[in-house]
Amino acid sequence: MKILGIIPARRGSKGVAKKNSKLLKGKPLISYTIEAALNSKLVTDIIVSSDNEAILAIANSYKNIKVVKRPKELATDESPTISTVIHAIEFLKENGNEYDAICLLQPTNPFRTSSFIDEAILKFEETQKDCLVSVLEVPHQFNPHWVFEKKNNGNIEISTGDKEIITRRQELPKCYYRDGAIYLTKMSVLQNRKSFFGEKLGFIVSDSTFHVNIDSLDDWLKAEKMIIKLGI
Repeated sequence: MKILGIIPARRGSKGVAKKNSKLLKGKPLISYTIEAALNSKLVTDIIVSSDNEAILAIANSYKNIKVVKRPKELATDESPTISTVIHAIEFLKENGNEYDAICLLQPTNPFRTSSFIDEAILKFEETQKDCLVSVLEVPHQFNPHWVFEKKNNGNIEISTGDKEIITRRQELPKCYYRDGAIYLTKMSVLQNRKSFFGEKLGFIVSDSTFHVNIDSLDDWLKAEKMIIKLGI
């Protein structure tokens, strides 16, 4: 299966100014994701999409990285990531490059490893899902079977619709949330649905030790501490 790794990295950021090119312990944030993708054994090609020349220059400093200049209308806070991905795919298609699936790798999750990328791709291929996302387990206190919604009558009810609450933590079913590290989607799903999600959605559980999603300065400081602690 031919897998296109797509790394979207626009100039703007409200939480951390110019975060994708900002140095995280001496290295641009985007470089962590580029290097993980390059060290993957199962990603066929890699493309960086950005509206920023500095970010594109960083990408161009690596061998075997394709780049595409993103139009301004696809680089706003409101621009959906799916539009950026489709733009990159169409750019490569015009140059004779076609793929079976894409692997979206967002720079804001810098510590996913190349081995984890390959593990996700293998599971995606073996299970023959339409798409696969990386996830982390929801802490038991936030499990949807223990979450309540306020109703119009002023009462609260279990969000799942259950009539009786599960009283023992050990009996709660495992639930997960997307951690944003990896999205794998078949090209047919992207083209037909204009979405990362098809009917058959698979998942792979991330190692929480390496998880940080950099949206704020606090996240950035957490990432700096993780580098020291983990020896990344």
